[in-house]
Amino acid sequence: MPLTAKLLIGVVVCALVLTLADRCAVLYAEREAAQRLRADLDLAAAPEVEIHGFPFLTQIARQRVDRIDVAVPDVSADRVSLARVRAMAEYIELRGDVLLSFDDLGRELGASQVRYRKLDDNAVRADGTVPVAGQMLRVRADARLQRDGGRGISTQISNMLLDVPEVASYRPGPDAGLRLHRPAAERIVRDAAKARALLSVPAIADRIGVPQRRVDQALRSDARLTELVGAPRFVQLLMGVNLVDVVRDHPWLLEKLGLDPKLLTALTALRLPELSERLALSFRMPEQARDVRLRDVVVRADGIHAELASNSLPLGAARAR
Repeated sequence: MPLTAKLLIGVVVCALVLTLADRCAVLYAEREAAQRLRADLDLAAAPEVEIHGFPFLTQIARQRVDRIDVAVPDVSADRVSLARVRAMAEYIELRGDVLLSFDDLGRELGASQVRYRKLDDNAVRADGTVPVAGQMLRVRADARLQRDGGRGISTQISNMLLDVPEVASYRPGPDAGLRLHRPAAERIVRDAAKARALLSVPAIADRIGVPQRRVDQALRSDARLTELVGAPRFVQLLMGVNLVDVVRDHPWLLEKLGLDPKLLTALTALRLPELSERLALSFRMPEQARDVRLRDVVVRADGIHAELASNSLPLGAARAR
């Protein structure tokens, strides 16, 4: 065989051997990096690590790896787990993103009856049911995102409403409100005894805006009662009346309106901070990743997304220093 051919075969064999050695080195480095990340970040499972660039051995020789991609599922972050954390390191700069998935939130927060969805780019709508005084009430609230020192996200709960289906809605807080739904208001209008019971409370007649003279006439005459409560605007006016203090002073009125007195007692005993805590969303990056910062937080259809950024991510012995 000519010497040139032998040299060519030798070069090809050497290239194949070096390529194989390079790829084996990459696989070894990826496995070692995954195990080191799992130990240093206290992860339940090793992350997926992918080292880019060829040849890898020359990157090691110059002590600079071009790019590393890392994907970590289910990272513990305060009250919840982040559904996905992805990062890309180029030289000493780290970039990536995290996802707090709506699908996991109910399970994570121990409120499986509540579901979360996007309200706008900076807010989440919570919608579901909660038990109150033996009844399941629908709950709705808005959770607006707030940055927490660059390493976490918290929410400000507002517009909370507890709903007794077909009867009334209760809004907790300093300006507590209890208002009838249309079906309940219409039932009162159709029932003369309930209508008279309602109008016999001066505070209600005053808030509806009915003169006392007309109220007195309606209480004495069925015809005048029908005329008063049968007006097109009466149901709407009745729905606008806040009944919290009225029924507190006249508890007998609750049963007339179709409400369980025990339910109102339980509702008014609820504290807004406690209710808000059930629905609040929050997470913080693990302490082991204290050099990582969150930025560009936004709500999307599948959950809360945030970008990761860091100038360095010290691990192992470097982190101890």
